[in-house]
Amino acid sequence: MAEQSARKAPRVRTAEVVRTERITPHMVRLVLGGAGLEGFDGSEFTDRYVKLLFPAAGVSYPEPFDLARIREEFPREQWPVSRTYTVRAWDPEPRELTVDFVVHGDEGLAGPWAATALPGEAVRIAGAGGGYAPDPAADWHLLAGDESALPAIAAAMERMPAGAVVHALVEVDGPAEEQKIITPDGVGVTWLHRGDRPVGEALVEAVAALEFPAGEVSAFVHGEAGFVKELRRLLRLDRGVPRERLSISGYWRLGQSDEAWRAGKREWNAQVEAEQEQGV
Repeated sequence: MAEQSARKAPRVRTAEVVRTERITPHMVRLVLGGAGLEGFDGSEFTDRYVKLLFPAAGVSYPEPFDLARIREEFPREQWPVSRTYTVRAWDPEPRELTVDFVVHGDEGLAGPWAATALPGEAVRIAGAGGGYAPDPAADWHLLAGDESALPAIAAAMERMPAGAVVHALVEVDGPAEEQKIITPDGVGVTWLHRGDRPVGEALVEAVAALEFPAGEVSAFVHGEAGFVKELRRLLRLDRGVPRERLSISGYWRLGQSDEAWRAGKREWNAQVEAEQEQGV
């Protein structure tokens, strides 16, 4: 018998590609729809996410698709491969789910798929989850991340309460990767162009140089794990931001596959937090 998962299999929905759009040279937007999204929970979180499930290479699954059954009957190496993506927008009236994908040629799994996906194509998704939304009681808001965090940052910008003080800093490859994103009051993003510099270097410098407004901050910091570690230290130790005021996590790690990063992410986060509690 195949190895069984201790985790309860999430509900899996089948959606279809409604339309696609190349919004920047390295960002592709897919709008998903169909009857399979009936009852989808858009949730109150601006970092809500879904898992896209791709069949393992050369493997076909019985219909109707049942993830729990697959985990019981198939060896782990034949389970569907999942990739986690932030929901850019959810419109319940037409049942349309918008997801943005960073695409760098043939690199990765979901990006190349999104770049060539056609209307009518089916895709299986599980979720949504999430844990962050702008705190309306905060005195000001800090949003910082790279391209992988941009959909969540954009969704948070659009959800900001009236009159909110917002500092949003996003690092991208260059000017062509900028998007028009503003709060309801017209506050825009500060774009940082990476160029040939290491991922996150410009972002860490910008956050370190930022003159923090008075009062309590609600901070959202996500992206490549290396710079997230640096910003966690800067915010928690140097700036004294309480843990409960900070949503921070590495979405990916330079030099690691998605599977390798997810396998070690919990332990890595615990180690980083322990080091910083000790002031290391």
